[in-house]
Amino acid sequence: MTRRFKIEKLACSGCAAMIEDNISNIPGVESASIDLDRGVLTLVDDGVLSLDSIESITQSIEPDTHVRAMDNDCCGHESGHDHDHDHGHDHGNEGRLEMWWIIAAVTAFALTLIFGGAIKNALGENGLRAIYAAVYVAAAYPVLKSSARTLFTRNFLNEFFLMSIASLSAIALDKFPEAISVMLFYRIGEFLQEAAASRSRKSIRSLLDQKPAIARIIRDNSEIDLKPEDVKRGDIVIVRPGEKIPIDGFVRDGSSRVDTSSITGESKPVSASSGAKVYGGSVNVDGLLTIEASGDYKDSSISKIMEMVENAVARKSPTERFITSFARRYTPSIVALAVLIAFLPPILGMGTFSDWLYRALVLMVISCPCALVISIPLGYFGGIGAASRRGILVKGGSVFDAMQRVNKIFFDKTGTLTKGVFAITEVNPASGTTREELGSCAAAAEIVSNHPVARSIKAEFQPPEHDVNSIRGREGIGGVTASFTEADGKKVTAIAGNEAFMRSQGISEAEIRDSMGTVVHVARNGKYLGSIVVSDVIRPESAEAIRQIRSNGINDIYMLTGDRDKVAGNVARDLALSGYRAELLPEDKVSALSELSPEPERMAFVGDGVNDAPVLAAAGVGIAMGGLGAEAAVEIADAVILDDSPTRVSDLIRITKFTHKVVRQNIASAMGIKILFIVLGIFGVAGLWEAIFADVGVALLAVLNAGRTIKA
Repeated sequence: MTRRFKIEKLACSGCAAMIEDNISNIPGVESASIDLDRGVLTLVDDGVLSLDSIESITQSIEPDTHVRAMDNDCCGHESGHDHDHDHGHDHGNEGRLEMWWIIAAVTAFALTLIFGGAIKNALGENGLRAIYAAVYVAAAYPVLKSSARTLFTRNFLNEFFLMSIASLSAIALDKFPEAISVMLFYRIGEFLQEAAASRSRKSIRSLLDQKPAIARIIRDNSEIDLKPEDVKRGDIVIVRPGEKIPIDGFVRDGSSRVDTSSITGESKPVSASSGAKVYGGSVNVDGLLTIEASGDYKDSSISKIMEMVENAVARKSPTERFITSFARRYTPSIVALAVLIAFLPPILGMGTFSDWLYRALVLMVISCPCALVISIPLGYFGGIGAASRRGILVKGGSVFDAMQRVNKIFFDKTGTLTKGVFAITEVNPASGTTREELGSCAAAAEIVSNHPVARSIKAEFQPPEHDVNSIRGREGIGGVTASFTEADGKKVTAIAGNEAFMRSQGISEAEIRDSMGTVVHVARNGKYLGSIVVSDVIRPESAEAIRQIRSNGINDIYMLTGDRDKVAGNVARDLALSGYRAELLPEDKVSALSELSPEPERMAFVGDGVNDAPVLAAAGVGIAMGGLGAEAAVEIADAVILDDSPTRVSDLIRITKFTHKVVRQNIASAMGIKILFIVLGIFGVAGLWEAIFADVGVALLAVLNAGRTIKA
């Protein structure tokens, strides 16, 4: 189950990462993730952790924290938005206070350095030391306080401890300027890192701003304002120009243009008039709309999108999990190494204790793991944000790692590479059957289906009026059946499907026709009535999408479809695909994947989310097209493309590659520079000043580099 908790007074990215790692390593916990801007812990577990246990863990790392359970609505949002607003306001005030305190400490330190000679002449050596000590306390107090509070916990070996020991040891060596600079530059670096990190995390938070604030409902001939969560199926909602649509529904009255760019990434508004389907989170541009809610808020597209966005942070990549686990072992190892460097060489007669202690301090300052712990998650956050602005919802950093391994891509045909908007091109009644009889029976059978082929038949023909007692047969795997009772009391079974399905129903007259479209055979009470041919067209952007995917380094592109071989072959030829498999049932697509790609973790499948659930789940990366309103896609796919453009697949590949490039750069640069300066420090070439700049500089560069993924 997924639970959310509010963590108050947590402002350190490194501490948040340590809390996540400690909780995630508890048996029964699937994942733990902290949204630092909102102060929210998202926990996926089997209920093993109590509130007190969670607070005990957070306080062992950050003693000032307090944890409380959140009252969640259907999407896991905290009831009442004022508290989140207050949290952000307090966080901003704390940031400004920290900035002014640092400025004051830097100013005092600079004046002491400038007038050090005069102070020494006036007050003597001890007077100068006393002033340095006062400046040190002003600069170091928050760090020393945090270090002292964690000193008697199992998590005391942290960055606060490293900086405290390094600076206090420098004072013991009578190196006050170095001790003060260690603390000042550490705090400056932390402040700038948190500011950059906060901007990067806002790429995720901005997605949550899509949630509508109110819903204007008509009840008892009067207009009332409700929270979107309180809207129920069948409610009538009024949306004025410029307002967000709060719920999925159908337009009852009015005409307008609807901007879906915040959801799908499509910049061009779409027209909406009576009968049109509209989605929550989109914006009504220029007309008054009256909308009938098609379901409760918890079932709406915007609700599912909000849940996906919030859970995306919780699904950490293997790289993130490795880095946080590495950092947990890294700091104690560095402390142990520093102790050896401080004591072993002097014992062996290789120099003075003060010289080797100084080198050990350099080692501790350089080795702070902040650059890795902060910048790696930010890189993935930026990638998720960049994808979302293009209408692609990525369910966490783990998808980026999985996508990086993909070397083959498989597409569904109908609704993915083709428009999925079918038109009837042939009606072929059998002998003794009229066109109307054939079409009416076909529409009656397809009444239980929402497949694009079924929709085209129902749009052309009207089913007979009857009391429907429908039986959903094998809809989605070759055909449908529907049983009903006509007005005269006669019981009828209507069957529609491909040749294989008809033969499975005992209808032997159905034959494969030489047609360029999809052939739907129809029977009534076991009697064959004829066939209807519907045709689909290739999307104009499909060829460009295939070209872009190949330009991004993936050359093996296949198509899997339930359509006839001849139709599939024409599409594969026109798009220059690597190959295809046709006339597949959904379970056959899973088998075809295994045959064409012996390494399923290295392939991606792109489908429309209607009947591709098995293959989306089986693929290394499942990508659902047109996920807006497709429940199966939202639940199963690893990434959801909210519009119908296959070019978004190449966008996802490009963003994935860039995000991974940035993450690798951060790991390589942070580790490389730190190792270099550690070696220089051990050999006495680098001092505390170089160590400070190396640590702060590397961390800032890593955070700024991670921010590039936002604009990927």
